[in-house]
Amino acid sequence: MDDDPLIVELLMTRLHFGGFEPLKCTDGVSLLERLPHVRLDALVLDVNMPRMDGFTVLSLLAQSGRLKRLPTMMLTARNQAVDVDKALSLGAMDFMAKPIQTDVFLRRIRRLCRRIPVPAPEPQQGPAEDHWVID
Repeated sequence: MDDDPLIVELLMTRLHFGGFEPLKCTDGVSLLERLPHVRLDALVLDVNMPRMDGFTVLSLLAQSGRLKRLPTMMLTARNQAVDVDKALSLGAMDFMAKPIQTDVFLRRIRRLCRRIPVPAPEPQQGPAEDHWVID
């Protein structure tokens, strides 16, 4: 999400050509309304958005527990140390300042997608068996 429609379209195009299936939300409120109905691998938030800023969205996601399962990057023109600290303390896993370099942006999104937590296996009932898992 971003506050500038041209930046949104540019990011959507770059993500699409980078092999992703991006989903666009124009503000924090619409994101929170859509989130229960979609599965996201990662989330990119701008700090400055209409109706609800990225810090508020990040805080609400953290309070609900969803942020633990949703790797999030803040992408914003606001790159003061206080903004970076606030985003990371609220639970963002990455912070990137505009303007961006496309190749760096895509690499960092791929890295975020690899950070998706894998649920612990269910305990097995019955006698214990030896199992080998090759990852």
